[in-house]
Amino acid sequence: MGGSGSKTKGVWPFSSSGAGGEAPGEVNEQCLARLRGSKNATPFVFTRRSSLYFDEDGDLAHEFYEETVVTRNGRKKAKLKRIQKNLIPQGIIKLDHPRIHVDFPVILCEI
Repeated sequence: MGGSGSKTKGVWPFSSSGAGGEAPGEVNEQCLARLRGSKNATPFVFTRRSSLYFDEDGDLAHEFYEETVVTRNGRKKAKLKRIQKNLIPQGIIKLDHPRIHVDFPVILCEI
């Protein structure tokens, strides 16, 4: 459970890929070149995929149920049956406030 990041290999500009021969304060030239090359990348997320669905009536919800009556041994019993067909996903929605991407490689607050 929990949020999942992207499946692609990310750029981590503050980690070294070498065998550890650098001083802790030095930044690798290759990492800086990768960071400068990704000028279009932003740490913020402005949209997300919604987990809500529309049904045939236009109602919006996470799950839909239908009440069915089952007769057993002369007794009538009401059961809820989950509807999974004919549902349309809401799609991409805009976030009210930008969020920081899960793969953002910087520590924001150290305790």
